[in-house]
Amino acid sequence: MTDDLKKTGTTILGMVCKDGVVIATERRATMGTLIAHKATKKLYQIDNHLALATAGLVGDLQVLSRYLSAETKLYSLKRDAEMSVQSAATLMSNILNSRKFYPYYVQLILGGWDSAGGHVYSLDAAGGSIPDKYTAGGSGSPYAFGVLEDSFRDDMTVNDGIDLALRAITAAMGRDSASGNGTDVAVITEKEFKMIPEEEIKKRLQKMGK
Repeated sequence: MTDDLKKTGTTILGMVCKDGVVIATERRATMGTLIAHKATKKLYQIDNHLALATAGLVGDLQVLSRYLSAETKLYSLKRDAEMSVQSAATLMSNILNSRKFYPYYVQLILGGWDSAGGHVYSLDAAGGSIPDKYTAGGSGSPYAFGVLEDSFRDDMTVNDGIDLALRAITAAMGRDSASGNGTDVAVITEKEFKMIPEEEIKKRLQKMGK
């Protein structure tokens, strides 16, 4: 993998809590030292039980999110059942691997909830797919990992996970120039897919003194 693929400017993360999955991103898009856009969408709802957090080239990310969303919907129509998180991760892994010599310049985190519970997968541009309890990606990931390593617990609730995600993303935005301009957070549980409202995020950050 080239250095360009490793240095995707962004911070994304995902974690599995005991009652759901939390996925979070910040919103800044950069072109070298230029802040190209301050409200970039990096968190996509793929299905009612799946979310994709994205780092890398915007065009590649948008194409891949549409591709995966279409495939999961076709799967549901054909089988009258939702695609498992593992199957969705494998599908995306195969798509990425098929282009490993002319790669998509991306780093992805796929998370969701299915009949086996909550899952988070980290995917690289060559198609590597690694499940974990929590993970981070993009240029701000070292700072996010520092917070996650220190505070993640297996018995965390989604409510605690949202606060931890905000702390981790905030830490990354404070030190990584390619990360910033606000945070998007999604929660996926057995019952629903929910984007956390901007007002709630602000209140949580204020309560934490961020």
